[in-house]
Amino acid sequence: MKPFHIFLFFISLLLLPFTGVAQSKTKSKAQLEKEKKENLRRIQEANRVLQQTKVKKEASLGQLNAIKEKITVQKEVIGTISKEIKYIESDVKENEGIVNALQHDLEQLKAEYARMVYAASKTANSYNKLMFLFAAESFNQFVRRMRYLQQYSEARKKQVEQISKVQAALNGHLTILEAKRREKQGLLSKQLVENKNLLTLKTQQDNMVQQLSKQEESLKKEVAQRQQAVKKLDNLIADMVREEMARAARAAREEGRKASGSPNKITLTPEAALISSNFSGNKGRLAWPVSRGFISQRFGRHNHPVLKGVVVENRGIDIQTANGENARAIFEGKVVTVASVPGMNNIVMIQHGEFFTVYAKLKSVSVSEGQNVKPNDPIGSVFTDANGTTELQFQIWKNSETLNPEGWIRAK
Repeated sequence: MKPFHIFLFFISLLLLPFTGVAQSKTKSKAQLEKEKKENLRRIQEANRVLQQTKVKKEASLGQLNAIKEKITVQKEVIGTISKEIKYIESDVKENEGIVNALQHDLEQLKAEYARMVYAASKTANSYNKLMFLFAAESFNQFVRRMRYLQQYSEARKKQVEQISKVQAALNGHLTILEAKRREKQGLLSKQLVENKNLLTLKTQQDNMVQQLSKQEESLKKEVAQRQQAVKKLDNLIADMVREEMARAARAAREEGRKASGSPNKITLTPEAALISSNFSGNKGRLAWPVSRGFISQRFGRHNHPVLKGVVVENRGIDIQTANGENARAIFEGKVVTVASVPGMNNIVMIQHGEFFTVYAKLKSVSVSEGQNVKPNDPIGSVFTDANGTTELQFQIWKNSETLNPEGWIRAK
């Protein structure tokens, strides 16, 4: 390899960490670290909730939900480890390529140096060098031969320096390669442990389902009571929305503004329209209605987790959280309803223009009708049932239409 090529090779090594691929890997690894921290936090939350539901020795849906959340997070932990292993495998492959290239260059440099040493050995003594110089046919040729001998000597020195540099680079990448291989082995061992933990959690889930299956009659009764409570809550919300539509239409007529042409749409003042627009513009970024917890039941129709053939419908989401947790407003708005519904305990309804947020299953309420609230303002404490389950029912409505809150609050 020519000295100029060696120079270019080392420049490429120096620039390697600044390539787009390397930057992408750095960002991806940082994202993986973020995922690991988030998963650890979610596991800790689920453990805290699970411990509180275990106060009662009897199995409960709250315990089953907490175990399911741990299983979900455990799968994500294993997925994150798999991603880490793939990145390390990519690093190993990359370093193996560099090591092979360096080894090849080192062999070429040593071969070239051996040829130079062999050629130099023929004129090793001073007598031969003098004979070579004085055999010149002219003074100019003498000078050229003198320069040649000097350049040849310098080239040998540079060759030795290049061999040393390549050898040092090779040793460095061999060290990195070995460290990456050890890191990969450590992650494979960790993945095996996490897989065993997942199997343990699934066994706990199966055992919990079996225990709950023995409580079929009480669970059916619980489902029936919930359906009645949900129906009462839906009726109350629908009534409140209709009342607000009628009130807003009357206010618009009194103020000489044009009322909404649709009977299912609220007539908004300019201020309320701005709030409504801001609420809509923050879709996917709205605050959670509790500071910690996990979604224990999602929006829409679902099969009951234990009872076969039983379908439950949820107009919002249920969020299981820690005992003593406060519910909080997810956006600025005005409290339009504070009421109590059997089976749903206390409820608070906040208006955000043409949007409404509903917070049910509250033990106590700390706001009053007509009060203006800001994001994260506390509105009441979440109720904890006899099984130790602390769960908030949270809904979002647009006029008289229910929306899936998961699409509006920010992802955890």
